[in-house]
Amino acid sequence: MAKKRNNEPCCSFCGRADSEVMLLLPGVSGFICNDCAERAHEISKEYLQQSDHKGAADIQLDQLPKPEEIKNFLDQYVIGQEQAKKYLSVAVYNHYKRLAQTTDPDGIDIEKSNIIIVGPTGTGKTLLAKTIARLLKVPFAIVDATVLTEAGYVGEDIESLLTRLLAACDYNVDEAERGIVFIDEIDKIARKGDNPSITRDVSGEGVQQGLLKLLEGSIVNVPPQGGRKHPEQKMIAVDTKNILFICGGAFEGIEQKIAQRMNTHIVGYGATNHVSQHDRERLLHFVAPQDLRSYGLIPEIIGRLPILTNLEPLDRNALLRILTEPKNAIVKQYIKLLEMDGVKLIINPDVLEYVVDKAIEFKLGARGLRSIFETIMINVMYSLPSQKQKSYTLTLEYAREQLENSNFELLARQS
Repeated sequence: MAKKRNNEPCCSFCGRADSEVMLLLPGVSGFICNDCAERAHEISKEYLQQSDHKGAADIQLDQLPKPEEIKNFLDQYVIGQEQAKKYLSVAVYNHYKRLAQTTDPDGIDIEKSNIIIVGPTGTGKTLLAKTIARLLKVPFAIVDATVLTEAGYVGEDIESLLTRLLAACDYNVDEAERGIVFIDEIDKIARKGDNPSITRDVSGEGVQQGLLKLLEGSIVNVPPQGGRKHPEQKMIAVDTKNILFICGGAFEGIEQKIAQRMNTHIVGYGATNHVSQHDRERLLHFVAPQDLRSYGLIPEIIGRLPILTNLEPLDRNALLRILTEPKNAIVKQYIKLLEMDGVKLIINPDVLEYVVDKAIEFKLGARGLRSIFETIMINVMYSLPSQKQKSYTLTLEYAREQLENSNFELLARQS
């Protein structure tokens, strides 16, 4: 029965009268105020999220994407890099199998295989990570190693990188302990010399030492809001034993280390000729763990990243395909943007070739394609929405004029 106070209908949950609340919603045999309705919504939302987490924890292998399916999904967004996509697809699938493994009567415990990806800037390391995150049924977080310092000097604590993983699963610790973390710019924490530091290298070797326990697997106290730790702060204990770590870095100049190592295996007059047969632009294909050690990664952290793969430098044909073929290609994005204004965008093929040539000239990789194209399109995107034009053709003459009139070439040469 609906309650009434002084002939006023009252909320059946909290008992407040209609005049005491902003809104009173009638039901079949009672009323509910707006405050109680919001509180009920929050409780039901939290319960449903917990139910989803419990369902996600019970991973069924027959419902998971197989390595070939994962790679086919990556092919829709990432051009080339066949080897790296295979490594990632197998690693992610094996990670699922580790999570689905129950008590084995044979006593075989499947260990995780963390990955390190080496590749020049603009070849797609971060794009691979972001793309594969769309497909995963486990929490995924991308963190940057450049902000990490030992014990939180100026930057962030090493353990704080797990904060983003916790945030990705609404701070459900059980789910976070089954997730995947992509650590970008891992090469930026390399120590400056090959000799061990006798002082505290708070942003290089010290961070590597701190990462060891995370990569290997241990119970780590994580500050819930990230940042530095405080004695009074309540910590969240996270076991990293089942967290898969994927590390990526450009390792600028590691080609010299590879060339030196390959040269040591050759004796006699044919040494120089033999090395020159290898295309120096593709030396990363021969990268080995000892090259990472020469670059500045400590042996302990290399041992905890057993799978090493590389991204190939992008040639002209690959860059041209990146402009148009992926689902989220930059050309498709601009066509869609102008289509929403009722304008059909037509781009001459020679414009795309011009953009690729400039990206190669400035050595900007795939990331530079977007910068160049946006510089060319900025005035078009500014003026076309105000006009009643139904179509627009982007010509080579206009593209060259826009790029030359901007400061892009000057800035690119300075960088």
